[in-house]
Amino acid sequence: MTPASSAPASHKPVLLAEVMQALRPERGRLMVDGTFGAGGYSRAFLDAGASVVAFDRDPTVAGFADGLGAGGRFRLMKAPFSAMTEVLGEGGADGVALDLGVSSMQMDEAERGFSLMRDGPLDMRMTREGLAAADLVNEAEPAELVRIFRLYGEERQARRIAGALVRRRAEAPFTRTLDLAEVVERALGGRRGARMHPATRVFQALRIAVNQELSELESGLVAAERTLKVGGRLAVVSFHSLEDRIVKAFLIARAGRTAEASRHVPPKVSDQPPSFELLHNGARTPSAEEVAANPRARSAKLRAASRTAAPAWRLAA
Repeated sequence: MTPASSAPASHKPVLLAEVMQALRPERGRLMVDGTFGAGGYSRAFLDAGASVVAFDRDPTVAGFADGLGAGGRFRLMKAPFSAMTEVLGEGGADGVALDLGVSSMQMDEAERGFSLMRDGPLDMRMTREGLAAADLVNEAEPAELVRIFRLYGEERQARRIAGALVRRRAEAPFTRTLDLAEVVERALGGRRGARMHPATRVFQALRIAVNQELSELESGLVAAERTLKVGGRLAVVSFHSLEDRIVKAFLIARAGRTAEASRHVPPKVSDQPPSFELLHNGARTPSAEEVAANPRARSAKLRAASRTAAPAWRLAA
């Protein structure tokens, strides 16, 4: 079959073979690509004969959809993936793929402000609307900065970093990515041979806070539960522990399983029948060959499940 289009040379969809195996796209099936990005998953689904409805909050990705008409089998929605049920209705999809976090192309574009290795405006907004990272760094109360760095970056030195940022912004506001990275690095005493840049967790935390990524993920998982047909499949690729914990907890609960209980605290058992069946225990990770070819894949984890005939769970009041 002739490919629908060629993906950008620098774009390498992570765990593509494993996602394809989990979702089984084929002619007559409708797949949701919840995070279109540069279109890697969408192209693969179309090449397999499926129809695709893709979602992305980033208005700049539209150019990657050029040539993906695929005979009317492709649509790109400028919307978050949590809107999939509104677009497709309940039971409207055979498969849902979610590739979480920031895309390679966003990291590679200095003007987007996602990368601490490239100088650019301190932005980080996927939608180009609302508060930017600079607004948080320059205006948030010190306690709020500490909360953001601890919660979203799991940064142990959150208080020290927040203090350094508050002192510096009193002299001059932060406007550039490398400026912020350097101040955080100095606050933590330099790199000292560390493989990871000292500001990595701070940048992650700001990006998640600016784009409300974790609440969008929680809403998106619920939307996928409602949008999938009986037997439809969900595949989620995450890149850090915060995302993976949310996905893991959701799927374990929806599959009617409970985490190993403490002898002091009995496991909680839901009165709602399982709406998902896990396709495999635990998470799948990239092969050594994939990591060698694409280092950004090294922290990726795939979790997948199949929709049962049970109704979508009632949401807590």
